[in-house]
Amino acid sequence: MLWCRAVTIPFPCQLCTVVVCLLMSLPTQCYAGKILVYPVDGSHWLNMNILLHELHKRGHELTVVRSSTSWYIPEQADHYTSITIPTTHASNLEDPEYMAAFLKRNIEIRSGDGSILSFIALQQETLTLLMEAHKASAEMVRDILHNKDLVRSLKNTGYDIMLTDPGFAGGVVLGRYLDLPMVFNVRWITNAEGHFAIAPSPLSYIPTIGSQVSDKMSFANKLKNLLHYGIGQYIDHGITRPLYQGVISEFIDPNANVYSLIQGADLWLMRVDFVFEFPRPTMPNVVYMGGFQCKPSKPLPSELEEFMQSSGEHGVIVMSLGTLLGSLLPEISEVIAAAFARLPQKVVWRHLGERPSTLGNNTLVVDWLPQNDLLGHPKTRAFVTHGGTNGIYEAIYHGVPILGLPLIFDQFDNMVRLTSRGVAKALEVTALDVDTLTQALRDILDKKKPYRENMRRLSVLHHDQPMKPMDTAIFWLEFVVRHKGAAHLRTESYKLPWYAYYNVDVLAFILGFVLAIVFLFLMTCRALCKIVCRKKQTKDKLQ
Repeated sequence: MLWCRAVTIPFPCQLCTVVVCLLMSLPTQCYAGKILVYPVDGSHWLNMNILLHELHKRGHELTVVRSSTSWYIPEQADHYTSITIPTTHASNLEDPEYMAAFLKRNIEIRSGDGSILSFIALQQETLTLLMEAHKASAEMVRDILHNKDLVRSLKNTGYDIMLTDPGFAGGVVLGRYLDLPMVFNVRWITNAEGHFAIAPSPLSYIPTIGSQVSDKMSFANKLKNLLHYGIGQYIDHGITRPLYQGVISEFIDPNANVYSLIQGADLWLMRVDFVFEFPRPTMPNVVYMGGFQCKPSKPLPSELEEFMQSSGEHGVIVMSLGTLLGSLLPEISEVIAAAFARLPQKVVWRHLGERPSTLGNNTLVVDWLPQNDLLGHPKTRAFVTHGGTNGIYEAIYHGVPILGLPLIFDQFDNMVRLTSRGVAKALEVTALDVDTLTQALRDILDKKKPYRENMRRLSVLHHDQPMKPMDTAIFWLEFVVRHKGAAHLRTESYKLPWYAYYNVDVLAFILGFVLAIVFLFLMTCRALCKIVCRKKQTKDKLQ
């Protein structure tokens, strides 16, 4: 047995000891830097802003470049200063009314016969939206670079890095022009999922955006995957590169293009966790921070808490369609409300449209809800969502199974990933009826079904990490600040022409060499045959 003897230390010495211990616990150096931030508006801003709050808490000086037409990015904030760019080139993604109209057109097209013409019409709608949004992005960065006083101020400020979202490439172009180390807050780039720009991406088991297939593909699914990869290539070569090329040629390098600028980033903070995403090849400068925005739930407002507790043993269903899409078409909302009314559970529903006539007494309709806090509440049993990544990761974090009603963009692919994990069911909103929706909700809520247990297992895997995703993201971001970049982690493959990247030049050389040897061998054989024949003819003449 070990014995310890207590030693009494005078109070001044105790105080000194405490101070020394506190000083020793602090980092030996402070690497607070000046960070220029060029975000993407809309729901992407929610992710970026969470990261900015954490950076501000750690002492970094943040400057956010925003458009004067922005709906979501405030000009005044406590945690950053802003540079507002006067522009008339408003992105349609910044306008909730435009997005509501876009959703309505998509639902109307999907409600059709499902023919090839409907597919083409859907693709055309998306391409038109992307073209206008990228055009606005390119025009905004052109306005910035033509403003000599602003550019001079940006250069003289001495920023350490550029933090941007490459979904739209204005920040990428500006960062490259200012020659700043570039850090991406990323899942999507201008035409595809981010990995496709920098990591080997075999289409045999890596789904492309829009394909709605898993990593276990049949032959038909591979054809579908290839088709959507081709659409992504068209977006890249037919839309985004031409739209940005003018400003890139004028201010950076005529031989560069927006895709090569994206590939040259120092660090990719990827909003991905492989408990959700399918496994795939990656690169050293890709850091995974899926779920970085998630946090423990906080107490609910008293009225909402009272409603949650009133659910008894049945619990509560939470429904929200995210930031841009607060409501569905009235006829779809009527179906959803009627299905909710059949259930013994209480429902908290964020709904901004007209109040459905079929709404039951068990459903509380609100304009806004504390989604993370509700999902973390012990009474919550299921989450009805459109399939946005923020809500998905919050559901994974808190272990809440999902019923998905995907509407646009990547939401369909997100639901494929969840259903393949056995934690969700997905329904097509254009074919929704009360019976089908009611049964799907009952399946998700049924304790005998595996959805809740599978989601809890996924939640355990998500939490079992050596560092929290936010801490991982901040460490690597500050790593780039400290070392003025991370070029040693970045492959130089993007500088290779396509024929060099795929070794076409080497294969052509080897093939040419083999053909030359074969040709030389055949010519030698032919010459020997002629000599033998000539000798034989001469011998025959002599005889």
